[in-house]
Amino acid sequence: MVKTPDRLFAACGNSISHAKITLFKNNRLSDMSAQIIDGKAIAADVRNQVRLDIEERLKNKQRAPGLAVILVGLDPASQVYVRKKREACDEAGLISKSYDLDENTDQQTLMQLIEELNNDASIDGILVQLPLPGHIDDTLVLEAIHPDKDVDGFHPYNIGRLAQRMPELRPCTPHGVIHMLETIGETFKGRHAVVVGASNIVGRPMNLELLLAGATVTVTHRFTKDLESYVADADILIVAVGKPGIVKGEWVKPGATVIDVGINRLPNGKLTGDVDFEAAAERAAWITPVPGGVGPMTVAMLIRNTLQSAEKHDLNAAYLADETTA
Repeated sequence: MVKTPDRLFAACGNSISHAKITLFKNNRLSDMSAQIIDGKAIAADVRNQVRLDIEERLKNKQRAPGLAVILVGLDPASQVYVRKKREACDEAGLISKSYDLDENTDQQTLMQLIEELNNDASIDGILVQLPLPGHIDDTLVLEAIHPDKDVDGFHPYNIGRLAQRMPELRPCTPHGVIHMLETIGETFKGRHAVVVGASNIVGRPMNLELLLAGATVTVTHRFTKDLESYVADADILIVAVGKPGIVKGEWVKPGATVIDVGINRLPNGKLTGDVDFEAAAERAAWITPVPGGVGPMTVAMLIRNTLQSAEKHDLNAAYLADETTA
């Protein structure tokens, strides 16, 4: 059974649940040795700190940060995600403005709305919920958002800043994963991190985040052969594919840290990740559950990005005011 150093518990506070869990499996008891990384608790800490910072802003007669959330169409999953983001804004004290557009909204109309929001001084962040309807070019839409209002962190400018080790607004899910790993005391340097999946939203920026942290990184993708061999060599394993059970538990290196970004709904309605959780937890030192792992972190980092953007806008406004009166 893998044991985790006690010092890591102290670093984690209440955000880590000990996963010495007893399960009934095939009519026998199965002990899991991994520690559960409680994404809900870690995200709650981030959201609470944002709330406190906004309260301090208001005491100092500064405005509350503003986030514009654009939803095109009636995709059920997107509606759920957007609702959670709006609720998080309300809880933290951000001003959330909603723009729910018909699924037949054309590209030009959407681009005009984004331009208006770019020029609105009360808006610090613009979020366009993906996926967009097929007739809209999402690349053009994301690039139309001003980089300092790109709180999703998807704009080429912000990805480029991350690649050059000068991050500004960082992609929410990858940055959230880094925050989780830092919470459990991960050191990164000298550690081999393997990212399974190379999407623009998670896999590719995750690679950049891990490099920034000092890890040695391998990225696998749909053309990678012998995925098992890469997984088996990972000290830090991050899986973001969207295919249930694509990573078998027996592949996991003993003592590894496993971050499962995938979230999939099975025919029976159950939510599951990309990793065979039970088998992986018997070998890993740390593991995230699905649900309750990475998902809450994405929303938490979004509102933190919005606050960061507001603070930068305030500094810019103060600088321009000084220049005007000089």
